[in-house]
Amino acid sequence: MSARPAPATRNAFATFRQLQTRWNDNDIYGHVNNAIHYLLFDTAVNGWLLEAGLLAMRDPTHVWIVAETACRYHEEIAFPDRVDAGLRLNHLGGSSVTWEIGLFRNDADWASAEGRFVHVHVRRNGLRPESIPDHARATLKPLLTAS
Repeated sequence: MSARPAPATRNAFATFRQLQTRWNDNDIYGHVNNAIHYLLFDTAVNGWLLEAGLLAMRDPTHVWIVAETACRYHEEIAFPDRVDAGLRLNHLGGSSVTWEIGLFRNDADWASAEGRFVHVHVRRNGLRPESIPDHARATLKPLLTAS
């Protein structure tokens, strides 16, 4: 059996989005439920896409859909913790991107959880993959880092 990978540190991520845990995020065990981690990933990635102009809530032609997700948990997060979501890309393909997200509890230097999030750029009508436009590729490229 191989050793468990050490949590990523803040300096491994290209940018951050600040998120806040909520009272109802805690479960009966007193920590943020595992499903909430996926909501935080989704909120961080889509918030960044909105601010970057790569996601329009009412875009009639193209959207990003999630094709795959994963999470590795290192340490508990609980309300009222603040979460800094570190974002980076480890793949920028023809029609897909692979996000890596680190969830950092308060001011911790190591990730409490790390996620993987594969987004596919699709035509809204029919949900078929389409090439990522050049302007979107140029906007995403600075997030591309070595994992």
